[in-house]
Amino acid sequence: MRPCLKPALRRAWRDRHTLQFGVGRAHAAVVESAEPADAAFLDLLDGTRELPALTAAAAGLDLPAERVGLLLERLERVGALDDADARRPLLELPPAELARLGPDLAALSLAHPEPGRGPELLLARRRARVRVRGGGRVGGAIAAVLAASGVGLVEVVDSGSVLEQDTSPCGVLIADTGRPRAAAARAAVRRAAPGRPDDGAAARRVPDLVVVAPRGDAAGLLADPGLSRELLHAGVPHLYAGVLETLGTVGPFVLPGRSACGNCLSQHRADEDPAWPRLLAQHCSGRSGSGSAACDSALATTVAGLAALHCLMFLDGASPPSLGGWAEVSMLDGSMRRRPLEAHPDCGCCWKPVPAAGGTMMATLDPPTGRQA
Repeated sequence: MRPCLKPALRRAWRDRHTLQFGVGRAHAAVVESAEPADAAFLDLLDGTRELPALTAAAAGLDLPAERVGLLLERLERVGALDDADARRPLLELPPAELARLGPDLAALSLAHPEPGRGPELLLARRRARVRVRGGGRVGGAIAAVLAASGVGLVEVVDSGSVLEQDTSPCGVLIADTGRPRAAAARAAVRRAAPGRPDDGAAARRVPDLVVVAPRGDAAGLLADPGLSRELLHAGVPHLYAGVLETLGTVGPFVLPGRSACGNCLSQHRADEDPAWPRLLAQHCSGRSGSGSAACDSALATTVAGLAALHCLMFLDGASPPSLGGWAEVSMLDGSMRRRPLEAHPDCGCCWKPVPAAGGTMMATLDPPTGRQA
């Protein structure tokens, strides 16, 4: 380990003996500095020395090894300490790509404060494969943001040609009108991350995550039952995202067998409205309306950014808030709220076979949460 201070945390002295790391309330922390040599010791934490060399250099400042250990412990406790050794694999990236990802790396080091965790997660993103199903105003922007955030392989699956209403400043451009939609979305990904790796082996394996962002009337809360079953049977984690009229939605995020799925959402809707299955079939067919579906540009961009954030949380090992629910964003008042979603008892996506008396297999469902019992 080569201890260093996190560049993402700005330093400022509150007084002669109190150093504050960070500015925002979420990460601001103070370290008391009673010894005059402590400030000089901080200058040694530049990532060029392993711990024995650091201790020897501190001895030249009349700081004993015990004091060095105490200071490092305090710095790690407040999340200000990092490990420069963990950054070495990143040096293999092209300089321009490493510079572009610098802010993302800094943010990761704050969200995951353990020393060396930020570079580790950024490298994991580089190995990840995400498939976006839908290259319209929302899907194209999601793909571009994921690529810009360091995801190594981002694919877009769509058919047809780009229409004017598919375009967005964050995704497919107006100049792409008439091009095949999938090719235009791939171009958006390349613009967002020109230094992303070209990993043929990754392209042949199952995606780590699929984002379902359909265009037009099939967007928002309209989860295609056939696609939902396909993803569940493949065991692929997936997230729904889209804009429906004046409401943007992100979720549900589905972990097959462990959380409520898109079909659960449709079945709950059918319990409320018996005509819903018939309406859903017409909406998913693409023949339920004419003209341009409502999709406000600002709302679509907000949904794309929020969906990408939920994807990155999952790839980084956290549980996104759309797991077991979904997030709504309204263009009417700008409000954002989370809606919970339980597994529907008739869906079967969270049923788990368990042995019963006499060796008969039964399926159980945990009623309160829909998780496996």
